[in-house]
Amino acid sequence: MTTALTSAATGHVGLNVTDLARSIAFYRSVFGFDLLAENSDADKRFAFLGRDGNLVLTLWQQSGGRFDAARPGLHHLAFNVPTLADVESAVTRLGELGVPLIYDEIVPHGPGFDSGGIFFADPDGTRIEVCTLAGVGELAPLAHGAPSCGFF
Repeated sequence: MTTALTSAATGHVGLNVTDLARSIAFYRSVFGFDLLAENSDADKRFAFLGRDGNLVLTLWQQSGGRFDAARPGLHHLAFNVPTLADVESAVTRLGELGVPLIYDEIVPHGPGFDSGGIFFADPDGTRIEVCTLAGVGELAPLAHGAPSCGFF
């Protein structure tokens, strides 16, 4: 019998998008990703985004409609940042870009948690989180008491 893969880590995330140019612009504007590669062939449009030559996100233009939270699959995509100040910077940047937050403010992941962040959607409705592991515990959790990253 073989054993579980104990050294596996998330490498990159691939998202289906409806408009590649719009999604490239969004993710580059919000996260400052570099465009590592792009294919603009009409029937095979995709882009690889990353930082310092490391692939973080692939975008595949092969979808119609919007993200459907009621279907099985991706729930949300989270990006960790080092500090609460970094989350606050993301709030400012999203405000400059006119991107609304799902909640109106930075929230802990739940009552008693020191981790937390913000939640918003990309142009196709995919839910995105920017969070930090510490420094959020002094902020009020959501009234429903469930994890902020679990039920939108």
